[in-house]
Amino acid sequence: MKRNSIVLAALFAMSVLAAQAATHTGWISDSMCGAKMTGATAKDQACVAKCISNGSKPVFVDNQKNVWAIDNPDSVKDFYGDHVRVHVTEDAANKSVHVDSITAAK
Repeated sequence: MKRNSIVLAALFAMSVLAAQAATHTGWISDSMCGAKMTGATAKDQACVAKCISNGSKPVFVDNQKNVWAIDNPDSVKDFYGDHVRVHVTEDAANKSVHVDSITAAK
């Protein structure tokens, strides 16, 4: 019984480490262009929207130009190509994020 409790505690600790909440500033881009479209210009916004409409997936690009897959892409549909501030739950092992909230960056 005691061993099962230790195993369960260890599994819980690993799951907490695998998914952590964080707030970042960055850009919503597309999986084809990634960190190339982070100027937040009208041209970038149109390009990102076109690429996504043609099948690319939306991605989050942080300030260090790391590209993160978004596991709930509908949450960013109004921000294609925009500079944003997001509160996310990160899955570092899969290099993906779940967007909990998003606003335009100032």
